[in-house]
Amino acid sequence: MKPGLRRGQLTKWKDERGFGFIQPADGSSEVFLHITELKDASRRPAAGDTIYYYAAEQDGKVRALNAFILGARLKPASSATQASHAQASHAQSGNRSSASADSLCPFPALEVLLLSIFPLVGMIHFGLKTGNLLPFLLYPTFSLLSYAQYAEDKSRAKRGVWRIPEKNLILCDLAGGWIGGFVAQRKLRHKVSKSSYQGVFWLVVGMHYIFWLGWLVASKDLVG
Repeated sequence: MKPGLRRGQLTKWKDERGFGFIQPADGSSEVFLHITELKDASRRPAAGDTIYYYAAEQDGKVRALNAFILGARLKPASSATQASHAQASHAQSGNRSSASADSLCPFPALEVLLLSIFPLVGMIHFGLKTGNLLPFLLYPTFSLLSYAQYAEDKSRAKRGVWRIPEKNLILCDLAGGWIGGFVAQRKLRHKVSKSSYQGVFWLVVGMHYIFWLGWLVASKDLVG
């Protein structure tokens, strides 16, 4: 394989999983690109981008190394600018903890209360009628698990590494963790701007509402 900088077009990009494939300009076979090999990018890659890269064969697969996006590469800072940034970083080091705290939204207590009151009524009624307290265990357990998954996925997105599949997040919400998922979305500012994901998430919430509504109606008919 010839060394040197190469050029190609990003024909496929799976942003959720952080990888894609480059079609080299010379017409050779596609080259695998992982997000961690993009250097100094001012944005995340997208299909159609022109990519410059170095190629290397690893495990029988040609991979792109030390790549950058044409037109979306951060300009190297001058020595004076670097010194200025270093001074600013030193001056602000004492405020990093507070800045990190400010990046999180407050706990959406009122919204959680309004969203969970109807399922809570259904669970209480279900427990009184059947003596089965399983929903009281499932909802808190899966909510904690869901929150943890959203937090981990947010962390991975910031690091540009392999993400948690969206279907895993949704399945956890469907199993009863949607309250924890809602809290994570609002508090961590994660997945809230992706309309396709929000559509599926609120469909899951609606399914839980329909289930408890159906239970309340059915149990009333049985009593009658």
